[in-house]
Amino acid sequence: MSEPVDPLRHCVAQLARLPGIGDRTAARLTYWLLRQDPEVADEIAGAIASLARSMVRCSVCCDVATTNPCRRCADPARDGAVVCVVERPQDIVAIENSGGFRGRFHVLDGAISPLDGIGPDQLRIRELLARLEGEVAEVLLATDPDVDGDATALYLARLIKPLGIRVTRLAHGISVGTELEYADRSSVARAIEHRRDM
Repeated sequence: MSEPVDPLRHCVAQLARLPGIGDRTAARLTYWLLRQDPEVADEIAGAIASLARSMVRCSVCCDVATTNPCRRCADPARDGAVVCVVERPQDIVAIENSGGFRGRFHVLDGAISPLDGIGPDQLRIRELLARLEGEVAEVLLATDPDVDGDATALYLARLIKPLGIRVTRLAHGISVGTELEYADRSSVARAIEHRRDM
């Protein structure tokens, strides 16, 4: 007969699966939850469980949203001639918070990284290329300023330039090696304002 599951260890193990959370932090969070009213743990568990049920992928930009198309893609006030390509959905928040961009977005869901076994086929590049027919005049590549982000931007530029579409890249202002979601607002705004052709 198997031993019963220890709920404390099970909770620590599950929390440790989250990115950036090691065993110590997971244990600290577990003990914090134990000190709270039971409703707190129920509310947190409910919010996590509802994510899978309530979030969808936008069929236009591939962002995670509560509607399809998402509110940004459905907004007629946004400039459809400029598409900003980002690696992750959270990068959109960094761009939006800068206040310097009113175009549309496209989420790749990662970057080309041969060492991690991620090639172009694992990214949402086909979906991007399908969007470029029509009103798009510029693609702003806002991938991270690191080796993988630069490789992805270069790959995309080589695909898009022959289509006669302007390809730009965020200007420096965001430190090399910094993930876009952690960059401060003014750096992101400056990088958008001074974007350059590729």
